[in-house]
Amino acid sequence: MKLIQRLLLACALLMGATLPALAGETDPLFINLTTDEPARAGMGLTFGLHQHENGHPLTVFLSDKGVLLGARTHARQYAAQQEMLVALMKKGAVVLVCRSCLQHQGMAEADLLPGLQLSNRQLSGDALFRGNTRALSW
Repeated sequence: MKLIQRLLLACALLMGATLPALAGETDPLFINLTTDEPARAGMGLTFGLHQHENGHPLTVFLSDKGVLLGARTHARQYAAQQEMLVALMKKGAVVLVCRSCLQHQGMAEADLLPGLQLSNRQLSGDALFRGNTRALSW
């Protein structure tokens, strides 16, 4: 009985190890960036950049306190992250900003970096539910 259990466990582990290999080479990536912590935001953006450079279409969704990263009024505090956002957009990534989150932080669309798109349910839904999209949050 223990031999069968061990064999089943080994099979499950082997299958789990091969699942990432089954991901398509160009599956889209949706990153929900909720943090305003510079190091964590940088990790999420760097991960997105690397995957985008590997051929995965990228959408970054700034929500909750993450909207602060895209605000010109916070350029000094988030200079490195804003440079990354601009670089991502230049490479074809899409950066969406949660409208209600922006309002909650006391800001408006005019406060955003050029190129960032104020999101709505259609834009965010289309990006999130596009076929084979993978989603991560930071």
